[in-house]
Amino acid sequence: MADLREFEEKIKYTYNDKSLLVEALTHSSYANETGRKKRACNERMEFLGDAVLSIISADYFYTKYPEMDEGELSKIRSSYVCTEALSEFARSIELDKYLIMGKGALLSNEMHNDSVLENAFEAVIASIYLDSGMDEAKRFVLPFLKTDRKASSEAFKDYKSLFQIIIQKNPDEVFQYKIVKEEGPDHAKIYTVNLYVNSNVVGQGVSTSKKGAEQAAAKQALELMGIEL
Repeated sequence: MADLREFEEKIKYTYNDKSLLVEALTHSSYANETGRKKRACNERMEFLGDAVLSIISADYFYTKYPEMDEGELSKIRSSYVCTEALSEFARSIELDKYLIMGKGALLSNEMHNDSVLENAFEAVIASIYLDSGMDEAKRFVLPFLKTDRKASSEAFKDYKSLFQIIIQKNPDEVFQYKIVKEEGPDHAKIYTVNLYVNSNVVGQGVSTSKKGAEQAAAKQALELMGIEL
């Protein structure tokens, strides 16, 4: 079992409800091995944490850069909330040491996987939000957003945001991302995502994370549209 008190000291936050932290640290591989009724995994928290992070980061960069337009704000925000950045943030607090994982995932060192770390980091954000509210979640997140991160050119490109900006110029166009295939065990999923405009497939992406697959699908769609990337 992970040392919860040590992790609380590391993130400088003490939980009122320790079960929220346990859930945030529990990978699906462990939950599947022990039975979901016995132990919830962090997948639902990841979903909530992504939304909380989106609000906090959008507010922070909107306030910090009043001269930037929507496209510029989307680009800089994406460099801090992409898989590469979030996994880096997770490693900076040694999150991989505290993850509760199944035996198979431990043997294959899944705790070091970027996607696993990204999801767990978002789950921790959600757990703090559920335990104490938005102010404490913001206190945890902001130091990471204030770091001088030298993002790679690939990570800095938010293809989804760029695609959305272009497609929304025509109000008649409706787009959506849809997972069309999931392969592999729960702790090492490979996702295939199609990007639809109205009912037509305009892009497809494959990745170890849903977000990565969506970015790849958006990139392919932009390339087919002749957009210079």
